[in-house]
Amino acid sequence: MPNSFSESGFATLIPVRNMDRAVGFYTKSLGGTLTYRDKGDMKDFWASLKLGKEEFWLISPQKWERRTLAYSTFVVKDIKAVVAELKGRGVKFQKAEKMSKQTKIEGSIAYEPFGASAFFKDSEGNLLMVWQNPSPE
Repeated sequence: MPNSFSESGFATLIPVRNMDRAVGFYTKSLGGTLTYRDKGDMKDFWASLKLGKEEFWLISPQKWERRTLAYSTFVVKDIKAVVAELKGRGVKFQKAEKMSKQTKIEGSIAYEPFGASAFFKDSEGNLLMVWQNPSPE
């Protein structure tokens, strides 16, 4: 029997330092749609965007916390196409790194038996990942 939580939606909260710059990055560079941004006192504190099927909330916290490893992952069907498209929009990807002896590197993409990944940072320095599940054999 489903409970209230299992039927809930999911939104990713992303801390930003400059709301205008972040909204520009997530809409122009990543192709998202701004769904809400207050025009009053909260204009630079919170914005909601839709990117693919997911909802993202950009927030400007009053106190910036140091984080170690926290990033959002975009699960895609064709990582090569997505990376090429985002690079065409000005997104700069990090150099791919070997994680094991089985890692195969192609430009910004690291291929492993369990999937492929490419990392980039948003306009605010948040680490984001593009991920492709392995193809069924």
